[in-house]
Amino acid sequence: MIDIDSTPMPQGDLSLQTVAMPKDTNANGDIFSGWLLSQMDIAGMITANEMAKGRVATVAIDGMAFLTPVHVGAVVSCYCDVLEVGRSSVRIVVEVWINSPHDGDPLKVTEGEFVFVAIDSNGRTRAINS
Repeated sequence: MIDIDSTPMPQGDLSLQTVAMPKDTNANGDIFSGWLLSQMDIAGMITANEMAKGRVATVAIDGMAFLTPVHVGAVVSCYCDVLEVGRSSVRIVVEVWINSPHDGDPLKVTEGEFVFVAIDSNGRTRAINS
């Protein structure tokens, strides 16, 4: 019998899914970490927009560590877990997962904590209306 707790699974909700393409690789053929970070920022922004019910801006990123390279053609899935909603900010953990090219098992690539601030049409901080 399989122990469900021993099988790593993403935390949070799927926010963004895309395919790693050849144009996004470095000289070694692995996906650029900057491209992956931008996908995470987009995923976090989608979730923060929903929480803030409007425009947000990224103000901080913390705790990035890459665990495995991403190969061309991998389906990159970004999962978001809202940690905290403040007066004007949203703190979110974004996890990135791919399926192993060898056996299809899910592999965690990285995670990071993102902080977004709600802003108004003039680019100034605004309160998040719950």
